[in-house]
Amino acid sequence: MIAINSSEIHPDTLQGLRGEFPILNTIINGSPLVYLDNGATTQKPQSVIDAVAHYYAAENSNVHRGVHTLSQRATDAFEAVRKKVQRFINAAHEHEIIYTKGATESINLVAASFGRKFLQPGDSVLISAMEHHANIVPWQLICEERGANLKVVPITETGDLDMQALASLLDETVKLVAITYVSNALGTVNPVADLIRAAHAKNIPVLIDATQAVQHIGVDVQALDADFLVFSGHKMYGPTGVGILYGKEKFLNDMPPYQSGGEMIKTVTFEKTTFNELPFKFETGTPHIAGVIGLGAAIDFINRTGIDNIRQHEEQLLAYAEAQLQTVPGFRFIGTPRHRAAAISFLLEGAHPFDVGELLDQQGIAVRTGHHCCQPLMNCFGIPGTARASFAVYNTKEDVDKLVAGLKKAAMMLG
Repeated sequence: MIAINSSEIHPDTLQGLRGEFPILNTIINGSPLVYLDNGATTQKPQSVIDAVAHYYAAENSNVHRGVHTLSQRATDAFEAVRKKVQRFINAAHEHEIIYTKGATESINLVAASFGRKFLQPGDSVLISAMEHHANIVPWQLICEERGANLKVVPITETGDLDMQALASLLDETVKLVAITYVSNALGTVNPVADLIRAAHAKNIPVLIDATQAVQHIGVDVQALDADFLVFSGHKMYGPTGVGILYGKEKFLNDMPPYQSGGEMIKTVTFEKTTFNELPFKFETGTPHIAGVIGLGAAIDFINRTGIDNIRQHEEQLLAYAEAQLQTVPGFRFIGTPRHRAAAISFLLEGAHPFDVGELLDQQGIAVRTGHHCCQPLMNCFGIPGTARASFAVYNTKEDVDKLVAGLKKAAMMLG
């Protein structure tokens, strides 16, 4: 393991850091893997892999209900991660951290529970045109159920949030704003602090989807004054199937349980059930214990590397990529936001994104193609989809050079 304290990741240190990710040694179609699909999922350092394996090999037991030693060890490890998450996003209270399957379930939880408690016919939920489907469909469903309306903040031609339109849409009908921090398709970094202030000026709570943010930039929920914030473990070097819902205590206490069963109860009779205290009121059944422990190891990796170091490295890499990609014949950026984080969507003139993706894969280069679960956003640009290169701390300028060379080869073959 490498501890990094400087304000910049030195190339030698970066090479050592890459060595912590065993999958980066993989050969794909005869070429070393160039992994540029981090917006879909990041690769896992050995420390995360080891943490998951250690739980299953040495501590495997159910949590909370057992008095035997293994159960107590598993519970201690499981709950220690809740404290790590609290510190990682600077939540005020440990019990404001709810374990979920991922950001998608976190949003569904708030939509169902907050929506059924607070939404009335004629009310509105406000989202943006750049949202992932996971931050669209749950609100559509609860609005339909409650007779409420879904309102959408438009984006500009550059792919930025239209803040003037946002201000005009924040009327008395809006009971919740749900906005992404960083667009998974465009990399746009939204001014969420300004957005939250504008909403709070009208006593409107805000949910921030930080799925594409927490691995790239520091997130402080108290400084932002976010009411809810969600993210997924697998986008931040952790396991799949585990995520976080942060919610302010006052809202979580007022919201009814999302699912029912074991663990989330205090007492059960055939006549009546009383529910557990936070955070357990929203955590039913046996959780993904190994995934939570792996998430803790991923947070340790990010903290050890330094989130400011990660941000600076990725910003330098992004700037280099933006410059080099312009040398590719027929290359077109989709979205040119004022502030971008770790993702570039693009098209090659006359080529379908799927064909571009397949030709890159033949050269060992992994990018994402399609609508990126953002069909309404693609409609804004009048296109069916894009190719997307998305970066992580282990990516290098050499990766960018291979992407550029691969795209030039693809452009020749498809031209």
